[in-house]
Amino acid sequence: MDNSAFEMHEDAAKNAFSMGKMTTISRMVFEFPGGAIQWARYRNNVKDYLSVEEEAFGSSLNSQRSQMTLGTLRIKSNGLRAPHWHFNANEHGYLVQGSAWIGVIDDGGVVTTYNVTGGQVIFFPKNTLHWIKNVGNEDCFFLLFFSTHDELQTLDVDDVFFSVPEDIASRSLKPEGGINFIRTFQKQQEDQAVNLPPNLAELVINPSYVQSPDSLVWKYFYDLKGSKEYQFPGGVIQLAQYWKNGSELSSHEKIFSEFLNQHQNALTLSTLRIYNNGLRQPHFHFNANEMGYVISGCAKVGIINTQGIIEFDVHIGDVVFFPIGTQHYIKSSCDEDLLFLLAFSTGDQLQTLDMDDYLQATADHILAQLFFKEQSEFKKIPKFKEDQAINLP
Repeated sequence: MDNSAFEMHEDAAKNAFSMGKMTTISRMVFEFPGGAIQWARYRNNVKDYLSVEEEAFGSSLNSQRSQMTLGTLRIKSNGLRAPHWHFNANEHGYLVQGSAWIGVIDDGGVVTTYNVTGGQVIFFPKNTLHWIKNVGNEDCFFLLFFSTHDELQTLDVDDVFFSVPEDIASRSLKPEGGINFIRTFQKQQEDQAVNLPPNLAELVINPSYVQSPDSLVWKYFYDLKGSKEYQFPGGVIQLAQYWKNGSELSSHEKIFSEFLNQHQNALTLSTLRIYNNGLRQPHFHFNANEMGYVISGCAKVGIINTQGIIEFDVHIGDVVFFPIGTQHYIKSSCDEDLLFLLAFSTGDQLQTLDMDDYLQATADHILAQLFFKEQSEFKKIPKFKEDQAINLP
């Protein structure tokens, strides 16, 4: 995915930014030996923003208390996102392409390792050490959502190691050779957040990519692409979330659902696929802000709030943000399907109300009085047996 995919039509962007609801992933690419990271986020220092639009979006995330930050992570073949943890956020990830081996170390020192492929979800609770290793031949491309609207705080294991005094490190690790062994480590000049040594074949002779027992793995993993599909006339929705009623979940899915609900400020992830000319009808969420990333296709997005309505076009690499209670709609406008990855700022079951549901639930005499139309006119609005959350003409 090249940088042009992250750009936006300037006139539409400025209008949207004025309501603080959409942006592109920042044009600033943080390059590392083994890959790259880009962000849609709030920054403490306004000088860190590259444009007025980017600043408006980041400030909106913070002022609306979105509880969300978005990053893209690209890892080259054999590259490694160094072991690290986040002080102030849970992390939810979706693998768009590639295959990776994940490691997680919990607060009891239990190590869980597992493999993921495209369409699957990963979850790392706040302050949980974890790493991501690309074990395929193609680049891995992750979409990562973090449960904070403040600037993300992260610490990598190599940075910790080289910050600790040599004698302290020696006494803690007790290596053969003592402090002299510690002194053989050399800090690299280039940031190793995404690592790929040029002499990797000489350093690593026999890698082992162990899969932990399912009872551990499914705390941190969810097979979103293999989960239940909620089919509508105009598209499909799949969800990685906590379910109050888990009767339809598999035993593995129940592990993920219950573990997610144990963590404060967890998020819900969802894929939204809208067929050509399909419409995700106007709706709003009672209990969550929403942030979305366009994986494929293009669309026209509409937002309705107290300031009025605004429409704008989105393409691959664009990011949208809908504050809690804000009515919005998405209409696919390309020949190919539109695919969004959506994150919602709730660890509880998502609560949503669609336009057709709330209008049909309102007494027709109330609608007649409101819209200055005869009561009988509202019988022309049909009630479908099939849910029309995503519909076609």
